[in-house]
Amino acid sequence: MSFDAAGTPLLAAENLSLTRGGRDLFSGLSLQVARGQLWQVEGENGAGKTSLLRILAGLSRFGYEGAVTRAVNPLYLGHHSAVKALLSPRENIAWHPSGEADYAQADIDDALARVGLYGYESLPCHSLSAGQQRRVNLARLYLSNNPLWILDEPFTAIDHAGVAALQARFVEHVAEGGAVLVTSHQVLEVDCEVHRVVVGAGAAA
Repeated sequence: MSFDAAGTPLLAAENLSLTRGGRDLFSGLSLQVARGQLWQVEGENGAGKTSLLRILAGLSRFGYEGAVTRAVNPLYLGHHSAVKALLSPRENIAWHPSGEADYAQADIDDALARVGLYGYESLPCHSLSAGQQRRVNLARLYLSNNPLWILDEPFTAIDHAGVAALQARFVEHVAEGGAVLVTSHQVLEVDCEVHRVVVGAGAAA
């Protein structure tokens, strides 16, 4: 699929500040995420990366200062696998509460195969490893019609080949006119420009 690369930014944040427990996690943070861009959010553990992503995704509506504007509701994948253990990979994707689309079973199975889960489509997820459960959620990146992806540590519990495949998918998505905002402690090894924002007290946005 392809997305129109013209128009206003998909996501804009202006002068964001967040304080937790009397500690400033970040302040004065501004960014604009346009179509065709890959962004990486960087910072030490506890710096506020997940909190920032939840604010940008619209999942945290209070407790911060500043303004966020979204042209679309993003596809958000959190740090945890977020799969229901009693359901199969196929069922987890088909019955996901986001309700983004009614995916055909063949498309779901193809997406699962692309993340290395061929042959596991019908097994209950509690029988899968942590990495395999993580891949169930990541399979949505091969199905989504959403131009804006916000991803919190998507490489967790994923092997080297899986990381390379995900990074290639990011490049493909931005080349189609989508945008990706991702947190990771890893350096992104991609064949496109990576825009960066650093969070943490005193960090420059």
